[in-house]
Amino acid sequence: MSKNLIVATVVLGGGVATADPKFEYGKKDEVAKVKGTEWNASAEGGVVFTTGNSETTTATAGFKTARKTGQNKLALEGSAAYARAGVRVLQDLNGNGTIDSDSEIVAEKQLTAEALAGKIRYDRFLTTFNSLFVAVLGARDLPAGKEAVVGGQLGYSRQLFKSKTSETVAELGYDYSHENLVTGDPISIHSGRAFVGHKAELTPGTTFETSGELLTNFNKETLATAPAGDASYGNAFRDTRFNFKASISAKIGKNLAVQTALEARFDNRPGPLNIKNLAMGFVPEASKLDTIMKASLIYTIF
Repeated sequence: MSKNLIVATVVLGGGVATADPKFEYGKKDEVAKVKGTEWNASAEGGVVFTTGNSETTTATAGFKTARKTGQNKLALEGSAAYARAGVRVLQDLNGNGTIDSDSEIVAEKQLTAEALAGKIRYDRFLTTFNSLFVAVLGARDLPAGKEAVVGGQLGYSRQLFKSKTSETVAELGYDYSHENLVTGDPISIHSGRAFVGHKAELTPGTTFETSGELLTNFNKETLATAPAGDASYGNAFRDTRFNFKASISAKIGKNLAVQTALEARFDNRPGPLNIKNLAMGFVPEASKLDTIMKASLIYTIF
């Protein structure tokens, strides 16, 4: 059994999306080595507070656990990100058209990130290079306009390449997502999914990982953000999403490693922008592109 704990995290970027394209596919050789049942787990977390002229609160957390036995692997993972900022705004309290008192400069709290994501995945290994998988997912991302997202995936995974220091795997399958949005009716999305992941040991103790995930809808969607008169806005293959991740991890001690990571998530038909007091019938879109950059210290407990 092994467990990892992130002891320090720094996050830079704009927005947090729900899908997390981790290098997470199953491999038959890693299960074949298991005698009986093996468990492993890891956890990560980070927090940043600032006060005074800049008032911010940022927290991130995550965990992974997996059970391997025979030709089967069951994995569970979850992540959370929360950020709130205090922004100074002007309020003309006496109505004289000017700001003439410190009492008219107030700090307004704004939520900039609130994202939750979880996944349960089961892999059944058929041969050395082939496996089938099924997964159940759940998520929440208010700044992206999504109050709750539930869904599932199933498909076929194949190891394309493997050497002593690197490997590449691809997946094809089906993805279903049911989204409750901050504005408008819930929508259901039936999509095709393609995934490619690559992992390589650059030098002893230094690992590079990258992955890309492409999804596109098969069904027509009725979207509250559709421009007036554009009947084709929610047609099939218009709601295309792409998730990318790249990271480098390097050991700096027996039980300590440092990791830097970049994630980018593109949604061609994003959810509605989570703001209030909009005119009737006006539903602006959230940003199509979310990015996150993260630096972490990882401590291996045992």
